[in-house]
Amino acid sequence: MTGDRDVLVFYDERMLQHRPEAEEPFLPGRMNSRVRGILDGLGLGVQAKWSYPEHPGRVTAVHDLLRAEPIPGVRLVPGEKATLEQLQRVHTTSYIESLHELEGQQAWLDIDTTAISAGSIEAAEVAAGSVIAAVDAVFEGQSDSAFVICRPPGHHANAVRARGFCLFNNIAVGAAHAQAHWDAERVLIVDWDAHHGNGTQDIFAADPSVMFFDTHRAAPFYPGTGQLDEVGEGLGEGTTVNVPLPGDAGDRAMIMAFETILVPAVEWFKPDLILVSAGMDAHITELCMAMTYDGYSTLTGILQRLADTYCHGRLVMALEGGYNPDTLARCTRATLEVMAGGEPVEPREPGMAEVAEIADFHNSAFADSE
Repeated sequence: MTGDRDVLVFYDERMLQHRPEAEEPFLPGRMNSRVRGILDGLGLGVQAKWSYPEHPGRVTAVHDLLRAEPIPGVRLVPGEKATLEQLQRVHTTSYIESLHELEGQQAWLDIDTTAISAGSIEAAEVAAGSVIAAVDAVFEGQSDSAFVICRPPGHHANAVRARGFCLFNNIAVGAAHAQAHWDAERVLIVDWDAHHGNGTQDIFAADPSVMFFDTHRAAPFYPGTGQLDEVGEGLGEGTTVNVPLPGDAGDRAMIMAFETILVPAVEWFKPDLILVSAGMDAHITELCMAMTYDGYSTLTGILQRLADTYCHGRLVMALEGGYNPDTLARCTRATLEVMAGGEPVEPREPGMAEVAEIADFHNSAFADSE
């Protein structure tokens, strides 16, 4: 039952300092002019207001809900900053240095609207460092599992490039730390975000000690990667598993993918740790895919079962996408309830129970009277 397991949830207000705003002056240059051209081309007028989708309200909504509706067994703790050495395990020194040169400034980093503000670099270091702290917590036995409410997200960032709102690849930094510090021989990364984790795939494509399993909406949906035949490279061939799905795929498809593809893959790979890029934008309200809160509950149950079987329960999740704050908060809470020992909720076809109740109401009028 809920509360039978201890779950550490990492939340740090330093991550709120990342707040790019399109109306603020950015560094002059071609990137700024190109982004301005895109915004002006929306047809909303020169003074059109465009809000950066990856904003602090995403994570404060999750935090506020957990405060208002606490879950037995779940403890909120502050995060930590990643060190240069920890970041260098997956990012080049030149890339990290280039970000630090922009510290305290507003700048566009990528044409797909990845931008930074004055406090973004520290926020990104705390996001990555908090995943490291979560990994330490489960290996040290501080908790059965851990969840990191982090931003900026990470799974689109590769070794040398920021992309898709992502600066440092948080989950990749956590995986590399598990191997370097805890001698984890095999790490499984599961990415259930609606968008393919192209950065994570790039970082570990040739690494046979890291299995990357990714369910996502198929190309040409952003970022356009994650084709079925992308299975890894060199020595890592076979340890990248992509499951591209149609936009209307929902709970049943995702559960089937986990049970029929992920489970046998894990039985073969036998990981020492399971990390999850827990983006919540596959929920139906995000208009990317068609999952429900119950679907996330069931997927979490599958992952917890696998972690218990192969990893002594070691399961760490880190937030990725999800841009409807209320939906993001509710998906996260549904996930945490199962991590804390609650029974997974079996998904049902939306509306079926309601139709049955309505049928009972109406059909009584059509029954033969005696």
